[in-house]
Formats: sequence, structure tokens, C-alpha cells
Amino acid sequence: MNAIEDFLDWLDSYMNFEKQPQKNIFWLDTIDYLCKLFDNPQDSAPCVHVAGSKGKGSVSKMIASILSQAGYKTGLYTSPHITDFRERIGTADGFFDDEIYQKSVKEIVTKVDAIIPENLPAERPITWFELVTLFAFLCFRNANTDWNVFEVGMGGRLDSTNIIRPKLCCITPIELEHTEFLGNTLEQIASEKAGIIKNCTPVLLSRQPSDSVNIVLREKAFTRHAPYFFVDELISSSSYAFDEKNYRMNVHFESSMFNRPIDAKLQLLGKMQAQNAAMACIAAKKLLPNIDESVIEKGLENALLPGRFEIKENPNGLNGLTLILDGAHTVNSINLTIDTMNKIFGSKNVNLLFACAADKDVKDIAKLFEGRFAHIYLTRPGEKKQSDMNAEINAFNDAKLKFTADPDYKKIIKEALISSAKENSVLLVTGSFYLVSETEEILSKENF
Repeated sequence: MNAIEDFLDWLDSYMNFEKQPQKNIFWLDTIDYLCKLFDNPQDSAPCVHVAGSKGKGSVSKMIASILSQAGYKTGLYTSPHITDFRERIGTADGFFDDEIYQKSVKEIVTKVDAIIPENLPAERPITWFELVTLFAFLCFRNANTDWNVFEVGMGGRLDSTNIIRPKLCCITPIELEHTEFLGNTLEQIASEKAGIIKNCTPVLLSRQPSDSVNIVLREKAFTRHAPYFFVDELISSSSYAFDEKNYRMNVHFESSMFNRPIDAKLQLLGKMQAQNAAMACIAAKKLLPNIDESVIEKGLENALLPGRFEIKENPNGLNGLTLILDGAHTVNSINLTIDTMNKIFGSKNVNLLFACAADKDVKDIAKLFEGRFAHIYLTRPGEKKQSDMNAEINAFNDAKLKFTADPDYKKIIKEALISSAKENSVLLVTGSFYLVSETEEILSKENF
């Protein structure tokens, strides 16, 4: 871990969009310059590129898990992380050996520190995410991976990952998000996401919320001579059902691409995860036409991501508590989270711990919580993300919700955990991956 800690300390001096969002810091010429300086590590292995508003992290994980189950050493690049930076850059099954991170840290720090600022494209400063993306490229090359799967950070067209040359692109459902940076309409955002589509490279598409978005994606694929496929047109039959007792979800898919139906028990839960699994199945068959269905099933079953409807029973001695950690932060994703929660926990007593970043649609999100939660705790998502506590309070008041609000997120997280345990309640923590991370941090350090 020392190498990673040193790397993060070194990174601290670079502009970090995740901490301080700002416009006009997205371009590809800097990452191109950096990759050439390091002999193009992004091309070290065949890869897959995944964009979208919701589900792109889960799809990336599922594809990587299937490739790993097929016997390939598979690198996986996702964001954000919950408790450990290495969650962003590792294998489908976990982290690399420390030696890989150490070698990559030494390599990147030595060469980047030697760069003369005037030699950078337009003399623009290097950003935090560009360096993290470059670090992922170096780790994968140093680990001699057979395949790599890259999740887009934000958007697609100007995302640092968009320098790769994938064998397959995937675009999951698109929502209104990051409108200040990606555009004010679904069509504008779709155009940014579609920027990952490469010349003559096949692209898998989820069915989108409107025909106009589907048209944007199809037209971009057409102009790039890229074969495109809508997943729901390739899946002839699908179903999912919750196994409430074991916190699993049974999925069933049929397609002319499969030799037999796919049947798997997912650890990732929810209607959206069933859609993600369908895309991952089709992606696996596009990449490896001869892959056995049993390998796909096992890969899907192994896939797990922290903070995606993650259920913990009696965590850290908090007997009586059932904790749900979910980083959902848009209206649609939180609606799906509540739907999954209701299907698994029925009429059981549930409390809510909520916080969101300042750019989220908290007014419409608050309306989703009416009548379902015994008690609501409202706070900030930590120090790393800009938030607007007043906007949260006003939105929850407008929705006529009763709640306890406190900007001291550490205090209110502890209160929500302890109170819910005493009540033998379920506690849903949602609204931000940063809130999930802070909750995990308190769970790991506090003695309850």
C-alpha cells in the first residue's frame, strides 16, 4: 500500500475534477502526449470500452469477470472507489500484486516530473484523472494482461480513456447528468457518450429512454461505419427473480447467439443489473464467439462491486442492523434502488441516510422517498464533493418529509447506524458514492 499512498500524495497537487468540478478541462491531446511519452501503454492488450449514465461500472465488471473466468488475465479500470484506491485499477478478481503498483508508480512519477511544462499541448496543466488513467495503462502493461476493460469516467468524447482502440464498445442507458459539462438535453449527452464509438468497431447499445437518443447513437455509429446492435433485439427472452433469503437474483436470457439459455444467480441486484448482465452476455459472445455458456454464467455470478445495492448483515458488531449501501445518485437510479429494496425487504422497517452532490436533482429525488421510510437522516456526502445542504433541506421540506438534518456527516452516519441497529431496522445509504465511502470508513474505524 505504500506505493499507492505515495502515488496519491504525489497526485494531490494536480487538478482534480472529482473534488472541484470545473469547465474547460477536458481534451485528448494531453493524454495522447503522455501515452506517446510512455510508448503507448494503452495498446498493450485488446480492450473493451464502456460508457453510459447508469450501469457502466457494473457492465465493465461483468465483462471483465467473464473474460477472467474464460482464462484471460483481465485488467479492469473503473471509478470511483469506495474504500481503497486500488478498486479503480486491478483485475476482474481484485488487486494486482504490490510489485505491479510499485513499478508503475516509479515509472509514472519519474517521467512526469521530468516533463517541461512548456512542452505540454497548449501548455495546459495535466489533470488528476489523466494521470490516474495513464497509471492504469502502465499497471496493465506491467501486469501483462490479456484483456482490459475500461469504464468511461464522464461523458466519452473527451474522456481520458477515449484514447484506447477497443475491440468492442458498449453504451448503457443515458440520463440527464452532469448537464453543466455534457449538455442540457438527453440528445446532447448522448452525442458526448457516443464519442467513444470508433471507426469500424462494433458497438452494443442499451435501449434508450427516447427514440431521439437511439437516433443520435445510430447516426454516430453510421458515420463511423461501426456495426451497432441493440441488446434487447439480440435477447429473444429474458427474466429475473429475487432470491430474498440469499440476497441473490436469478436471471434467464435466451438468444440465437447462445447455444442454450443463460441461467445465473447474480450477487448484483436489481432490474438494472439484469439489463447489465444481458449486455455483458452479448459482449462476451461478440468478443469470444466460442465461449461456453457455463463460463458466461460463472463470470456473471462472480461479479460484485462495492456500493451497488451491497447488503451487509450486522456489520462491525451492529447486531440487528441490515445495511444497504448504494451509490445511486440520479432520479431513475434511486427509483430503481427503492424498487429493489421493496421487492427484497417488503414491508420491513427501513430508515434512510441520504446525501448528494450539489449538481444532483435533489428536488425530484426527494419526492421518491414519500411514505416508505420510518426515519430519514440528511447530511453532506463528505468533504470530497461539493454539496448544498440548504437545497437538500428545502427539497425534503417541499416533499413534506420528516427528517433529521446535520451537516456533520460523521455524527449523523453514526447516529443512523446505531439507531437502526437498536430498532432492528434496515438502513438504506444512498445518494452518493462518497456518502457510501464515508459510511464504510466509519464502520471500519469505530467500535460500536
